[in-house]
Amino acid sequence: MEFTHFNEQGRARMVDVTSKPDTLREAVARGRIYMKKETLERIKTGGIKKGDVLAVAQVAGVMAAKKTGYIIPMCHPLMLTGIDINFKTVEEENCIETEVKVTTTGKTGVEMEALNGAAAALLTIYDMCKAVDRAMVISDIRLIKKTGGKSGDFYREEEF
Repeated sequence: MEFTHFNEQGRARMVDVTSKPDTLREAVARGRIYMKKETLERIKTGGIKKGDVLAVAQVAGVMAAKKTGYIIPMCHPLMLTGIDINFKTVEEENCIETEVKVTTTGKTGVEMEALNGAAAALLTIYDMCKAVDRAMVISDIRLIKKTGGKSGDFYREEEF
């Protein structure tokens, strides 16, 4: 496999996708934030003073996915056609898992947008809860699946 983000001088470049056809593209990313049992309970019962943690994290994830091309230097700014963010509480592990699904019809994929959305959602949970739990750990941010485009589909085996 060849790296395409370098020009003839070996310097970074944003890949030219002009000649690529528009195709339906979708990516799903997940990540987790681990916390104290008491913190998880406060989130579930609305006991965090800053407000509804998951509602704010959802908005942050959407905003981050939309702005990925402005944060990651070689990403193309994309017209996203859909972003869906869900949260799942995993009681036995004292964590919240987020899943971010991003879709577009375009010339390049949306993996980075899904990953960026997941990271921002988890960071927002941390930010809203840090007053009661600075020991939270964000981990396992990963691409679950990617469909569409020349490179074909990707499915993380252990997730399916």
